[in-house]
Amino acid sequence: MKSILSSLFALSLLSLSSAHAQCHFPAIFNFGDSNSDTGGLSAAFGQAGPPHGSSFFGSPAGRYCDGRLVIDFIAESLGLPYLSAFLDSVGSNFSHGANFATAGSPIRALNSTLRQSGFSPFSLDVQFVQFSNFHNRSQTVRSRGGVYTTMLPEADSFSQALYTFDIGQNDLTAAYFANKTVEQIGTTDVPEIISQFKNAVTYIYAQGGRYFWIHNTGPIGCLAYVIEWFPLKASDFDSHGCVSPLNHLAQQFNDALKQAVIEVRASLSEAGITYVDVYSAKHELFVHAQGHGFKRSLVACCGHGGKYNYNKNIGCGKKVTVKGKEIYIGKPCDEPDKAVIWDGVHFTQAANKFIFDKIAAGLSMACHRQ
Repeated sequence: MKSILSSLFALSLLSLSSAHAQCHFPAIFNFGDSNSDTGGLSAAFGQAGPPHGSSFFGSPAGRYCDGRLVIDFIAESLGLPYLSAFLDSVGSNFSHGANFATAGSPIRALNSTLRQSGFSPFSLDVQFVQFSNFHNRSQTVRSRGGVYTTMLPEADSFSQALYTFDIGQNDLTAAYFANKTVEQIGTTDVPEIISQFKNAVTYIYAQGGRYFWIHNTGPIGCLAYVIEWFPLKASDFDSHGCVSPLNHLAQQFNDALKQAVIEVRASLSEAGITYVDVYSAKHELFVHAQGHGFKRSLVACCGHGGKYNYNKNIGCGKKVTVKGKEIYIGKPCDEPDKAVIWDGVHFTQAANKFIFDKIAAGLSMACHRQ
């Protein structure tokens, strides 16, 4: 299998030489779903409670994970603070960027409420509007001086920042949950989804964004919440226990996303755009978990019941009262650092660190244009 880094460099960094200086990004502006949500959905619809955050933050921190996400490791590596969620007004500092991601966000609007579908109403087009408002208003407020100069980004930060994207998974799963076939999704949904993604990048470029770091989507056929949604035939599963048709769908989306990146590079002459192959890193974890120090791959660390320790009605952190005493039903495993999947949907901090380590080298050159 082609290595993660060889794919990354072949696709995105081919023309760069070792003479280029290391990149310095004063800020990060992130767009995405739960894979990079640092508190947006929690601020809007109620906090993600314990045991989320237990492995690193010591308490819930707006992340659907036991600790840090890939975006947190990216911020650490760039010497920046963890990103505050744009929607969170409590204790936030936006001097080094903002996070517009919310758990459940798709690229295209699904025209349903969170309670109806389980997907966030903050689709990528909404996230762009939020960014545009933030861009303009932050400078107006910052000009007042005082504390605002320490809480909001400098004007130059917007043209020098890294714009990160990790979104698309929910578009594929939403279509699947709506009883569309994999073939229907690939031929009718994916082109529209990709078109809207290209629009978002173009709009941000028009507002001064120049450096883009774009994750493809992971192997959704290895996630318990997708596997458990419908009865599947034995022939649908590969030798590793993942659903082959759904992973092929993710790869089809990624191929289209890769082509979109090539097209956008050609049309946005001043942009430095890096296509990042997180699919391969995540798939590697599922396929060779034990070889990388993990004891459980498909089975969730935090949850209750079934083959995968996942039940959509008894989620991670679910509690019940028995004889006046509150106890966990959806309790975490004893060694989350040995599990790939946290709650049947999201990756553990340990898995996120593994993924980050596979893609980190590209950050040093993500500011250089082709």
